[in-house]
Amino acid sequence: MDEVYKRLKEMLRVDIIDLEFDGEKIIVYVPRDQVRIAVGTGGAAVKAAELVLGRKIEVRAR
Repeated sequence: MDEVYKRLKEMLRVDIIDLEFDGEKIIVYVPRDQVRIAVGTGGAAVKAAELVLGRKIEVRAR
């Protein structure tokens, strides 16, 4: 989990509050004001992270 946390923090460039693993999906909780940064333009940041990690990623605000 620590490795996944470090990789996501580096790729999404936001503060990560919490991570949940739901089967093959990772749910990433970020501060409300950083959701747009985490998702990226047209979802580019999330799509790139999904390709690197090989799992679906969902970003949620907290």
